[in-house]
Amino acid sequence: MILGKLTGFKDYERENPPKRPIEERTKDYKEIVGQLSEDKLKTQAARCMNCGVPFCNWACPVANLIPDFNDMVYKSEWEKAYKKLSLTSNFPEFTGRICPALCEGSCTLGVNREAVTVKQIELAIIETAFENGWVKPNQPKVLTGKKVAVVGSGPAGLAAADLLNSFGHSVTVFEKDNKPGGILRYGIPDFKLEKQVIDRRVKLMEEAGVVFKVNTYIGKDYSALDLEKEFDAVLLTGGVSVGRDLQVEGRELEGVHFAMEFLTEQNKCNAGEIKNTEINAKNKTVVVIGGGDTGADCIGTAIRQGAKEVIQYEILPKPPVERDATMPWPMYPQTLKVSTSHEEGCTREWCVSTKKLTGTNGKVSKIHGVKVEWEKKDGRFVMKELEGTEFEQKADLVILAMGFLGPQHEGMLKEFGLVLDARGNVQTDKNYMSSRKGVFAAGDMRTGQSLVVRAINDGRQVAQCVDEYLMND
Repeated sequence: MILGKLTGFKDYERENPPKRPIEERTKDYKEIVGQLSEDKLKTQAARCMNCGVPFCNWACPVANLIPDFNDMVYKSEWEKAYKKLSLTSNFPEFTGRICPALCEGSCTLGVNREAVTVKQIELAIIETAFENGWVKPNQPKVLTGKKVAVVGSGPAGLAAADLLNSFGHSVTVFEKDNKPGGILRYGIPDFKLEKQVIDRRVKLMEEAGVVFKVNTYIGKDYSALDLEKEFDAVLLTGGVSVGRDLQVEGRELEGVHFAMEFLTEQNKCNAGEIKNTEINAKNKTVVVIGGGDTGADCIGTAIRQGAKEVIQYEILPKPPVERDATMPWPMYPQTLKVSTSHEEGCTREWCVSTKKLTGTNGKVSKIHGVKVEWEKKDGRFVMKELEGTEFEQKADLVILAMGFLGPQHEGMLKEFGLVLDARGNVQTDKNYMSSRKGVFAAGDMRTGQSLVVRAINDGRQVAQCVDEYLMND
């Protein structure tokens, strides 16, 4: 079967979706990235080469059938494209907004041209489906009488709950916060993912039969062992919540916060869950320590709060702008990423190590840092401080965005007495079961900090394993 336009990849150039102007978008928390017109989307879909081995499909953690739905969009077969996408993806409206597009990094066209705009096409398919009423509750056809508790309503928990419910099991999702969504709701800023997108999906899941119990902290408000007695299987998808701390003098000063404290508070404020933010960047010099996506989210949030200046420090070297020999195709290229937050105004510096923090009257006022370089010794990279490069930087607010160490051990995990792996995550066997029979784990709580799309895939995989356990199949 011939897909798409045979010469589309030669005839058309990549066109990215429009973004709201910086001077407009920094005044609110609404989503930044828009969508291309239907005609332009068809043109972009025509660029798909229908290559013999679709590496985009190989790179996608949920194995989306990308060439197929590209062809359907090119032919204006939108409902067919939605049905094809739904075979592999529970929540394209999430990944179409916040996924780093691993598929595009492995697109065959990307070897010597710009990759196909897969992420944009995926988002257009699901939003078109919602607009036309094609997205329906995923109702089970037969009920099994089995009860499953899912602890945590982030991407892994939602994906697992969605599938387990469709298999006919009675699913209850427990969430410690006010609303379902986990990191999707409380970690990712609204300007990347507006929360009505989550509400829309949760409503569909509720209509299909999934029960959500919020403000219920398992291991604190409700005993984990009691939960185990009440349900036939328990699935832990609580994510990772212990942030990597900065072990330096002055860490205890007022004005030094973890990224998730900062982001969660602003998201709750946007949602009306709290009236005001206690951590606020208005008229302050803000220093974000950590160069990843979470750090970028902090930059965009600080700018919207009215920061006077934002500086981002990363301890690792600056990545190359283009793919080089260290990242051969079709591996995902670890190239320099310029996020929408960086576009809005930020000083970025690499190879910077923080030595200490100092302050006045108990409040942080300065960062003391030094430049470093990385050398390879015995097959490992070793950091070395560069003599004479010490510096001081004014800082009224310091945000720590250095990643996560793992899940919270106190409470639920300790009560269950689960075996943990070397990194402190829940250890599971090949069937996603923990060291305790009938207790499963998935997502970041099992793998450590990762991507939303990988967590969704983990949720899909564990749902199959829980179903097999319950049905002895």
